[in-house]
Amino acid sequence: MTSSTGGIAVAPHHLAAESARDIMREGGNAIEAMIAAAATIAVVYPHMNALGGDGFWLIAEPGEAPRAIDACGASAALASRAWYADQDVRDRIPNRGPLAALTVAGTVSGWQLALQAAAEAGGRLPLSRLLRDAEHHARNGVTVTENLARSLRVKEPEVGQQPGFALNFMPDGELPAAGSTLYQLRLADTLSQLAREGLSDFYTGELARRMASALERAGSPLRLSDFAAHRAQWRTPLELEHSLGRIYNMPPPTQGLLSLLILGQLDRLGLKGLHGQSVDYIHRVVEATRQAFRIRDRYLTDPARMRVDAQSLLSPECLDTLADGIDPERAGGRVNTAPGDTVWLGVVDGEGRAVSFIQSIYHEFGSGLVAGDTGVLWQNRGVSFSLQAGALNALDPCRKPFHTLNPPMAQLKDGRTVVYGSMGGDGQPQFQATVFTRHLVFGDSVQDAVSAPRWLLGRTWGSASETLKLESRFAPEVFEQLAARGHAIESLSDFDDSAGHAGLIVRHPDGRVEGASDPRSDGSVEYA
Repeated sequence: MTSSTGGIAVAPHHLAAESARDIMREGGNAIEAMIAAAATIAVVYPHMNALGGDGFWLIAEPGEAPRAIDACGASAALASRAWYADQDVRDRIPNRGPLAALTVAGTVSGWQLALQAAAEAGGRLPLSRLLRDAEHHARNGVTVTENLARSLRVKEPEVGQQPGFALNFMPDGELPAAGSTLYQLRLADTLSQLAREGLSDFYTGELARRMASALERAGSPLRLSDFAAHRAQWRTPLELEHSLGRIYNMPPPTQGLLSLLILGQLDRLGLKGLHGQSVDYIHRVVEATRQAFRIRDRYLTDPARMRVDAQSLLSPECLDTLADGIDPERAGGRVNTAPGDTVWLGVVDGEGRAVSFIQSIYHEFGSGLVAGDTGVLWQNRGVSFSLQAGALNALDPCRKPFHTLNPPMAQLKDGRTVVYGSMGGDGQPQFQATVFTRHLVFGDSVQDAVSAPRWLLGRTWGSASETLKLESRFAPEVFEQLAARGHAIESLSDFDDSAGHAGLIVRHPDGRVEGASDPRSDGSVEYA
């Protein structure tokens, strides 16, 4: 099936997309479907996300502009530069282990706030049903994908000795092979408890007490009071006025601004006469990306500490200035980038309700620390803080960390709603730009827009090089001509994880929906 007039779900693991589909078939709306999918993918793709991570939502009711949920956890009240100095850490926060587990996990609070929105939209399915698939897969096992097995092999030297990791992911003392079955019984019990006691148990109940105690014993600065103080928040999305319509993304502390800055510049530069694999197109997107990264490094931080209004950076005057600064023939200077792991999922229901959602633990397997006997793997998002006084994102207690995460959505002038996104750290805004422009500007099919070769400006996992990395499916002359323009070029494999796990859903004015998942992932498109 390539299109439908009912609901549709896209996820980077097919079981998550199927969870969303089944909820909609049972009468649930898109928000309920996304909660189910988010819980399922936290079980089946543990290298990319977990209950111990953060999440962000864009939710649009039919005919209305989207609202945003910020489910980002702040740093612990103890997490100061002085506290880390007492732990003999002065230069940078370690990437792994208890000292990397310094921010509250916000994603479950996002599910909680979304559940209220689902009820307001007429949703009636109980929480137990929304978490049922996730608990089933945790308790009865899930087949280990090659993607997960490869991540375990590569990252085991970093995370294998962290508290609880081997017990939960290497129960026989060996790395699970692709095709084997991974059982997560402790996580299944946690999901069962949340279904029974409610999602607030994660922050103020018995589960919160167990997790906080385990984290403290391991050496994390997090305490129960940090859990109790946390709240997900409704936010107003950033908005770009584009020639095709309005495009939305998350405000700070995420870099949703970057995605909109790139598309705003491309709209001004013009892409007429180009195509999705041309050198001129790639160069323009890459250079717009460089400009956006510089804005990010100058301004983006905890929203309570922003020195400028992020929406003002999307003014026509600002976008004109950025676009004018691009040399059409030469690559710009160096930029700072960071890798990261994430899952992006999209759902649109039969009424036209749309959800763009992203959930992450930052690096693959996050901190590597599992919170006691709960099976909850904890994020390391707090390593984005700096231990240097005066830095834009300097570590302070109770401060939101900078996030690469950003779930986009577009409402076009012709009546189409477009839900799209990707995982991939600093690659996210780049991949989003290619998917958006290839389908909506160049007219590629939804699947071709997602499957076509992509690139990444910046670092990948395990690599510190700030090169322009292209999948090897590009023609040799593309590599040569980009190098001639001053780009430092590297080649990736044909369908490389470094180029993201993207997805795309388009809902047409007549109610027809079509979608695409990424062949680089283990995902699928499911029609309700």
